Amino acid sequence: MHFKSILDKTYALTEEQIAFYQKNRFIKLKQVLDKETLSYFNTIISEKVNELNEEDTPLEKRSTYGKAFLQLFNLWTKDEEIKDLVFSKRLAKIASDLMQVDGVRLYHDQALFKEAGGGITPWHADQHYWPLTTDKTITAWIPLQETPLEMGPLEFSAGSHEILEGRELSISDDSETQIEKRLKVTDFKHIIEPFDAGEISFHSGWVFHRAGANTTDQIRKVMTIIYMDKDMVLKNPSNDGQQNDWETWCPGAKIGEVINTPLNPVLYGN
Repeated sequence: MHFKSILDKTYALTEEQIAFYQKNRFIKLKQVLDKETLSYFNTIISEKVNELNEEDTPLEKRSTYGKAFLQLFNLWTKDEEIKDLVFSKRLAKIASDLMQVDGVRLYHDQALFKEAGGGITPWHADQHYWPLTTDKTITAWIPLQETPLEMGPLEFSAGSHEILEGRELSISDDSETQIEKRLKVTDFKHIIEPFDAGEISFHSGWVFHRAGANTTDQIRKVMTIIYMDKDMVLKNPSNDGQQNDWETWCPGAKIGEVINTPLNPVLYGN
């Protein structure tokens, strides 16, 4: 298949791009995937999401979190072709280079499909949910189509990983209000930009981010891959979300040891 050669081909980052990520803890990179590859994965991931989706509550009756997106996890374990994308050396090397580590493991993947008319994704920091000892985590946010502002692309508060307040908040109306209030009194730049087809963003676990509502009549389809330093150690969970994540995404891992389980393979590095 044509896309397999692209998924293993190196994407060269500049020193400036790495420095930008280190400072802001997010970056958007253009032309990471070509349109043919994107279209291919749009089709197969959409089919798998349609097959596995069990959400039948009408949009207007769901919580803010439920209105934000349909969420399906670890599709790599359910489809060999999706596994090719999730295990892509091209993407894993970008993640490793941006974090300046020797290699990365998979934490998990998830499809985030924001339905037509879907609501906002409130401000939050992902690592609130993760029982991981360091901040060497990064998420590739891969829109499966061009994503204009009307579709609700990901927004970032550049450099906000430095803020400690708000880290304890789960995604909710409360996190949207409280974190918005805190960010308003900072100098961190709020980045709201569309995504071109093939453009991918990478953001760290503690940087605050959100997404707007999808006001179009199309589904905003996104695939995400969450990477961690290949030497990441499991920490004692500090909330129910972290306990659940340990049991779900790192089963068998032991507190104080490297998270080396069948669900957390090394995707780049030795």
